[in-house]
Amino acid sequence: MLFNSLSFVVFLIVVFIFYWTIPKTFRKYFLLLASIYFYACFEWWYVGLLLLTTIIDFWAVQMILKLPLKKKIYLWVSIATNLLVLCSFKYSNFFISIYSNTEWNYNWAIPVGLSFYTFQSMSYVIDVYRNKYQPKDSFSEFLLYVSFFPHMIAGPVVRYHSLMPQLKELSSFKSIPWWEAFKWCVWGYFKKMVIADNLDYIVTPAYNNIAELNGWETVLVGFLFAVQVYCDFSGYSDIATGIAKLFNIHLSINWIRPFLSKSIKEFWTRNHISVTTWFRDYLYISLSGNKATTARWIFNVLITFIISGFWHGANYTFIIWGALHGIMFLIEHFFLQNVKWIKTFLGNIYLMLFHSISLIAFRCSNMNDLKNAYLNFFETWDFNLHHIIHYQDKIYWYFGWAMMILLFTKEILEENSNLKLSALKEKIREIFYVLLLAGIFIFGNFHGRPFIYFQF
Repeated sequence: MLFNSLSFVVFLIVVFIFYWTIPKTFRKYFLLLASIYFYACFEWWYVGLLLLTTIIDFWAVQMILKLPLKKKIYLWVSIATNLLVLCSFKYSNFFISIYSNTEWNYNWAIPVGLSFYTFQSMSYVIDVYRNKYQPKDSFSEFLLYVSFFPHMIAGPVVRYHSLMPQLKELSSFKSIPWWEAFKWCVWGYFKKMVIADNLDYIVTPAYNNIAELNGWETVLVGFLFAVQVYCDFSGYSDIATGIAKLFNIHLSINWIRPFLSKSIKEFWTRNHISVTTWFRDYLYISLSGNKATTARWIFNVLITFIISGFWHGANYTFIIWGALHGIMFLIEHFFLQNVKWIKTFLGNIYLMLFHSISLIAFRCSNMNDLKNAYLNFFETWDFNLHHIIHYQDKIYWYFGWAMMILLFTKEILEENSNLKLSALKEKIREIFYVLLLAGIFIFGNFHGRPFIYFQF
């Protein structure tokens, strides 16, 4: 049941009406049942896997609280279970093919949202182990925390202290922030259905024929995919944030205009924030973080980036993508910190250029395509875009650029706007979002394309 489908709209309306009409004491249980039903609509057996991992994690937390002297045992039982499930479904083919040196392909589908709800559940257990919380939650509350339907499929990965108190609070229908919910949903659907899905008509054929592109075209399709994946994934997070507000739940912000960054370090404080901070708090810091020798710190940075890349998918291309970001992060740290141009507009260009080129590794489906893509940089650099312009009707080309101008204009204005807005500016903003809503119905792709991050 995709957010951009009619069935989900009907589901949301029904859940919303029942949630706010039943007695307050039953609302969290109803929301749990609705979340389980939402997840079961993808595949019913996904629910069994979700229950298995959450039962083990909840048991581990209870044992950590009950037997603190043996808490490390229960922590590792939880971690091992989650990683075993994650690796079994997501990485089996990859590791078996390495071991046997042959192609191996199970027909198991990767459960939707597995990486995201696994991380959320693990963070709960690890934080209890670290004595950050002394939770007194029932199993149903913990299961709702993990499976709350707006965010469980593709994040954001919300922490215990941020989400759990809200799920327990008995809020009022009158306190729903309607305008905030409307803005988040409309902008999210616009980014997904109007920008991302229409850009895909250019991006997919370009990557399917990556070897025939010249240098300029290769860089350009890298940039187009960077915009597509950003609009697709941040669009999901925006929709999830808006939907959650209809139940008076406020999810953490997952994106803060990452394309306006001037360095890799800044980029990863703005991009996919919930997962970035997860790797920082539970992997990088566990490896000793920056409280180590220089050599060990370099290792910590590289291994964190490489594992975070591999988290996205069982392919060498994702490992390369993560490694590229880790290497450039270190280059910035040792050589570019005091360079003046990186703090100017040139820093924005440098960041977007590197990000676009690195995302070619993210998008290519295999190493052969990736090799051909990067070999294009050593071929002709004639400023000729005849390949990608003719993959589709030119209307998609011109429309895509118009929408990207709208996207960047909006984000630049938000980045540089004052917090205090005049009544006129507020009125203009209201009209803008109404026009976006109209734009969704006029230009939106209603074919129900899955969100890109569903595969991760």
